Amino acid sequence: MTGARADELEPRIDLRVLVVDDGGAATEAVAAELEGAGTPYTEVDLNDAGRPQIDAGFLSDTVDGRPRAKFQAVVLPNDNPFGAGSGEMAALTAYEQTYGIRQVDAYTYAQPAVGLNWAQDPGYMGSLDGTTAQVTAAGLAGPFGYLDGAVPFEDNSADVSESYGFLAVPLAQQAEGAEFTTFVEAPIPGTAVSGSLIGEYAHDGRRELVVTFVYNEAQQQYRLLARGIVEWMTQGVHLGADRNYFAVHVDDVFGADDRWDTELNCTPGDVDCTGDEGTEDPIRMTVADAQYAKQWSQEHGLTLDFLFNGAGSETYKDENGGVDALTDQLVADKDAFRWVNHTYDHPFLGCVQNVTVVPWVCSTDSAGNVQWVSQAEITAQIADNVNWAAGKGLTLDNTELVTGEHSGMRVLPQQPDDNPNLAPALAATGVTSLGSDNSRDPQQRQVGPAVTVPRFPMNIFYNAGKAAEMVDEYNWIYTSAADGGSGICDGSTTTTCLDAPLDTETGYASYIVPTESRIALGHALSNNPRPHYIHQSNLAEERLAYPALEKVLSDYAGLFADSTPLVNQGLKDTSVELQRRAAWDAAVDSGQVTAYRIGNTVTIDAPSGVQAPATMPAGTAGFGSPYAGLRSGWVDSGSLEPAAVTAVAAPAEVGAVAAAG
Repeated sequence: MTGARADELEPRIDLRVLVVDDGGAATEAVAAELEGAGTPYTEVDLNDAGRPQIDAGFLSDTVDGRPRAKFQAVVLPNDNPFGAGSGEMAALTAYEQTYGIRQVDAYTYAQPAVGLNWAQDPGYMGSLDGTTAQVTAAGLAGPFGYLDGAVPFEDNSADVSESYGFLAVPLAQQAEGAEFTTFVEAPIPGTAVSGSLIGEYAHDGRRELVVTFVYNEAQQQYRLLARGIVEWMTQGVHLGADRNYFAVHVDDVFGADDRWDTELNCTPGDVDCTGDEGTEDPIRMTVADAQYAKQWSQEHGLTLDFLFNGAGSETYKDENGGVDALTDQLVADKDAFRWVNHTYDHPFLGCVQNVTVVPWVCSTDSAGNVQWVSQAEITAQIADNVNWAAGKGLTLDNTELVTGEHSGMRVLPQQPDDNPNLAPALAATGVTSLGSDNSRDPQQRQVGPAVTVPRFPMNIFYNAGKAAEMVDEYNWIYTSAADGGSGICDGSTTTTCLDAPLDTETGYASYIVPTESRIALGHALSNNPRPHYIHQSNLAEERLAYPALEKVLSDYAGLFADSTPLVNQGLKDTSVELQRRAAWDAAVDSGQVTAYRIGNTVTIDAPSGVQAPATMPAGTAGFGSPYAGLRSGWVDSGSLEPAAVTAVAAPAEVGAVAAAG
């Protein structure tokens, strides 16, 4: 009996995307989405004279007698970046037809070649700033079903054109067998007609996703649509996963935060005010603030992480007749929050600071050696807070820690190295997840037995309990010396610098809240699990944090379907997620990952101990968890059994997932 011929066998489709890049923002945005999700891709740079030629041999071959498609999807900068009569485009066309591979035109203009009329009669070409596009019924039933429907285009500056595109309607008379299905559309100005921004052009045995507006990876409209673009091109079966995360850490709970002095332009009691300048006026939550925090958290479905300093309560009791009603209230409501060790009384745990000068410097001994806070003191700060929490019945994960001011770790420019006593103190206390400041230490790294978890600082200052104080400090930092500011913005192109001071009565609500909420929402939409942090002072007095947090949550709810909730996870879970991603990325970059689909089975082969992120159709049982209408999660190599799938992904039904060890 003879074996089957190669052309009779079900083809093998490798789970890798081909990205043909011309250096444009749109193609690079799609590549960034793949990179961030952990989806393997091969990039061909059209501007590189030594690049490989895209021909039949580059695209496909035979493995073990079976035909293999080396790429499950193709991303082009436009519908044909090679020019008329190109052999490379002909090879791609034949490849897509043979294996049922889909093609994304990252940004092209409206034209009959992609199934659209020219952008005229009716049509539009120009700025799309401030436009609100809509996902069509076909888009909601297809790759963009995770959205609620509206897709607002950014308009962050009246002086800058931030987006450009073409709006056009599909051809009334398509070529024989061709069809154009609009997924995302927007009103054509001056008409009652909407034009396509994203649509599927099915023709000649191929499918193209036609995108007629330009974008970059950071713009909100792209962040909203990126997931759907990837799911369309991969037909909902690919390595990599994308979720939207939002966690909020509240630092210094039980303690008090020093207040900004609007006359001195510094914070008495803090190291930026030298000598005896000003009078300390601490900000501390009250019982009513604690009760509101619980109520707010429950009403908004967002568990707050309370990073606490037990000594703050003990000091308050010493100064107030042994009574601390705030602690009593928070302990009574302890199950409403997650609790994280923030050291016992929030000391600086790096070098011994010399605060007689501004900015402070590290103290040195007579030989010029840096003086460091001792291992014993660091260990005591961690352990004493754990013991205090145990006495109050707070539930802690003792492997988690965030030091006060992220101290102990390097602080540039004054302290370029970690305190050498920090790592052994972490080992002695069993800490394995250590919070860091993303603005100065953005990459996860090892500190002794612990790995860092970078946290995004929200620009809602720790030393302000009232909006007027917040705006006054904001103006001091971000306006020119001529306008009464610190001058650090003089000659700077930093986007946070202000052209003119904000009104102290209205500036917080009108400028700071929308700015900070937009930034935080951008992080949430970027598949980035890093938490954000504020301070207990922001939940006190005028409760400044809530308007910004509420805007993040309300804007998100208005954009996404219920199937796509914000993921609100703790510090250790984020640490594990980042570690898994790093291990996976290293395995992919070193060529140690193989994954492919043959008919109804997906096989994933990764190095021992490395988990693979994957996204599969909703019907895939025993794998991952539901999110955005699909299932996604981490696969232990060699542990996943084939599972039935009800979804269909052309050209063949995807029916099972297997992992090869």
